[in-house]
Order: sequence, then structure tokens, then C-alpha cells
Amino acid sequence: MGPSLAKLIEIGSSQIAPLEEEAVRSAAELLKGSPGLAELYAAKNGFYAFESSLHVFPCCIGNAVVDLITWNAEGLWRSEYTNMAGGLIFFGEDVFGDQFCFKDGRVHVFHSETGEVEFMAEDLEAWAQILLDDYPFWTGYPLAHDWQALHGPLKTGCRLSPKIPFVMGGDYKADFLSSIDAVMAMRFRASICLQIRSLPDGSKVRLIVK
Repeated sequence: MGPSLAKLIEIGSSQIAPLEEEAVRSAAELLKGSPGLAELYAAKNGFYAFESSLHVFPCCIGNAVVDLITWNAEGLWRSEYTNMAGGLIFFGEDVFGDQFCFKDGRVHVFHSETGEVEFMAEDLEAWAQILLDDYPFWTGYPLAHDWQALHGPLKTGCRLSPKIPFVMGGDYKADFLSSIDAVMAMRFRASICLQIRSLPDGSKVRLIVK
């Protein structure tokens, strides 16, 4: 394990759950496509950092929604994005639900409001260094801090969501954010994404919310 990943693990919260051998076996296929993730779990099985703005999912903790296995299940939320989430292995998220993921063995960011996949780093060590160098940008820490100063700590399984989606001009201010169940938020963002993805920038839209 490189020094940057070790540092990120060190400054994070205590692990979300003890790592069990059965969990590793259950997640074998996901771990195979995620170089270095098994080593991370051996050191700390899931954690929060930067006042919960970074959330690294635990491997598997049983009956939990937000762990590696359940979060990557097709029927939870990813199928809502149709083919946009195909081939991605999600292992963490920022405070707004943008997903850190592996694609072809390299780390990317899945932008949840648009479905765009952005290359971020060659491996977990480089990913950790990027976060340490600029965690306010990559995790949404400043708004997470301001919101929690007003409302208290984010509840487990929740992320922050703008009252007007950022992609539609929503303000990056704590007053315009709400805490929302992470799965519900991803399904809502997927619905927005599908409705606007073929529109040119600047188009006026009328969202249909189910």
C-alpha cells in the first residue's frame, strides 16, 4: 500500500464493520475488477472522511444497503441509468452522490446528475493523492461542513442533494441542500439524467417527477 492511500485510511473514521472472510469471497468478482480495493479493506473495511463528505463503502456487512455488494446490485439503482452505468464498479461517493468507481481497472468519477464518466486516476494510490491534494473539490467538503454546522451530522445512508439540481442551475449553498436517502437520491438523479441527456446546453426543461 502506498503512502497516500495509507494516509487517507489513517485520517478516516473507524471502519464501518469488521471484515469477514465470507464477505471477501462474496465480493470476489467485484474485487477482481478493482485493483487495490481488497488491500484497502484489509486495512479498514469502509470509512468516512472529511466530515462524511467522502464515503468509502465497506465490502459487505450483511443486510446493509450501502456496502460494495449491495450498492453494485443491478436492481438497487444502477439499472435506472440504463447502459450508462455498465461496466463500472462503484466503491465510494462524495457528499452529493457522485460515485468513485473502477472502469477497466482504473479509477473514474461517475457524475450522477449527467451519467458522465470522467477518468480520475490510474490506481487507488493516485486517487488517494488527488483527494488529499484537493478534497474540497473532489468530495464537496465545504458544503458538507456548512450544512452539518446548521443541521447536525449526516445520517448513515444519506447524502446531500440540491433542491434544484446543480446541472439545472442549483446553487452551491448549504441553504439549498437537503439530506436524502442515498438510494432514493440516485434514482431521482437517474430520472433527471435520462430526461435531459439529449438536450443541448441552455435548453429550457420541464421535469417530470414520479
